[in-house]
Amino acid sequence: MYERILVPVDGGSESREAVSHALDIADKYEATMYVLHVVSEQLVGDAEELEAAGEQVTDEIVERATEHGVDVVADVTDGRPSDRILGYADERNADLIVMGTHGRTGVGRVLLGSVAERVARHSDVPVLLVRSAGVRTVESAEQATTVAGDALAAEGYDDVSVTEQPYRAANTWIVRASAEGETFNVHVDPVTGETSVARIRQRD
Repeated sequence: MYERILVPVDGGSESREAVSHALDIADKYEATMYVLHVVSEQLVGDAEELEAAGEQVTDEIVERATEHGVDVVADVTDGRPSDRILGYADERNADLIVMGTHGRTGVGRVLLGSVAERVARHSDVPVLLVRSAGVRTVESAEQATTVAGDALAAEGYDDVSVTEQPYRAANTWIVRASAEGETFNVHVDPVTGETSVARIRQRD
């Protein structure tokens, strides 16, 4: 029934749940899974860092899909997320889009949730929305700072300091921190509190 499944991701727990569903469907139908991360034009931050964060997210999913024996293609692009997702679905002739959504409305809606709604309204192919019932555990920049510091300490780093104000990139907190002469971006999931530490290479 399905040959090409598109999964837009942002690194949050909602998109991880969507990936799990997409992997099951792709495995069942021997379909190719297309993983797309869109760096939103609305986000504030260094473009190269945001793109690198997107590549880290997609690389992890490619590894996961490969372990499941699922053919996978990953891309990182920028623009208005809903437009890019719909355009990419046309370019790849996708016959199913699988997206995560938290199911909340109003002021509690985050980027992926509103994007999922727009994609579902305008898509020419079926859209499977995977609802997450998770409760957001990291609400503020201060909480994100604490979680990031704990993550670096758990990896053995001392004298951790946050060098810039943490900011939200899609559904992830990004905390820039330094420790022992090295610089890191710590990605903090606002729903689960899970972290991913990326060392920043110094430019020559």
